[in-house]
Amino acid sequence: MTQELQQLRQLVNGIRPLSDEDWEAFAAVWSRHVAKRKEPLTVAGEVEHYLYFVADGVQRVYYFDDQDREATLVFTYAPSFGGVLDSFMLQLPSRYYYETLSPSVFLRAPFPELQRLMQTRPSIESMIREGLSHSMSGLLARLVELQCYTSEERFRKLLQRSPHILQLVPHKYLANYLGIDPTNFSKLLNKVRI
Repeated sequence: MTQELQQLRQLVNGIRPLSDEDWEAFAAVWSRHVAKRKEPLTVAGEVEHYLYFVADGVQRVYYFDDQDREATLVFTYAPSFGGVLDSFMLQLPSRYYYETLSPSVFLRAPFPELQRLMQTRPSIESMIREGLSHSMSGLLARLVELQCYTSEERFRKLLQRSPHILQLVPHKYLANYLGIDPTNFSKLLNKVRI
């Protein structure tokens, strides 16, 4: 088993372990994909064809509005799933972009094959549903932070969740993710004890 598949199995076991037979079927649909820094993986207007497993590197999902304002929504890094999940699960055109921020290594699984597994293997469907539920829970918590917390509180929460993120992600993207002006982000870096 490749190192990437071992990482994937550890993540899956953390969500909901699969039997050896189900794991073999699940593992068989993934293929390795390598991307360079700043490479678009998904573009707004296109359907997301793959569920990604991030084995190495950092990526982001972001949005552009009609006035070209940018909003960074999510960061992904090893070991986690990635991609534009709503476009993938609904097979509708994406409203978002998914790009690499650093050179990245993935495993990726195409929608038709994962869909077939979810329809024929209930434990795989349950594991994917549970993983999506965790993602939804995290998204709702982030919405609360954006609407109710001060910029300093949002910064502190981010560091509690992902203390290593300052070393992984360029600060301009972190500022955008937190909804903070880059100058104020620099001030927070100097103010908040890490």
